[in-house]
Amino acid sequence: VQLQASGGGLVQAGGSLRLSCTSSGRPFRNYAVAWFRQAPAKEREIVAATNWSGRVTYYADSVKGRFTISRDDVKNTVTLQMNSLKPQDTAVYYCAAAESRPLRWSAEDMYDSWGQGTQVTVSS
Repeated sequence: VQLQASGGGLVQAGGSLRLSCTSSGRPFRNYAVAWFRQAPAKEREIVAATNWSGRVTYYADSVKGRFTISRDDVKNTVTLQMNSLKPQDTAVYYCAAAESRPLRWSAEDMYDSWGQGTQVTVSS
């Protein structure tokens, strides 16, 4: 499956952004999907993830209560709604898909496909 991430941009602290990950090729509905991010000079980290049905979700502690991951398999899209953004949320955000649910959501080698990344910049 090929992934396309979009929706990044520049926003002030406290603002919101909505990222979308759209798949092409094979249907999205059988894939677990995650969002990762990589800030300058830092390692890539898991942000949020959802299993194939959307009933199981995972959030990094740093985004709990502020970010929401959801999926619309009719539109082949997984969305990351980001509210109450902070400057430390500034990063390139990537979506990734796995045919089998990863044993650990953060295990990058468990994901089969990656999107190209979208820049999120939060100003203070």
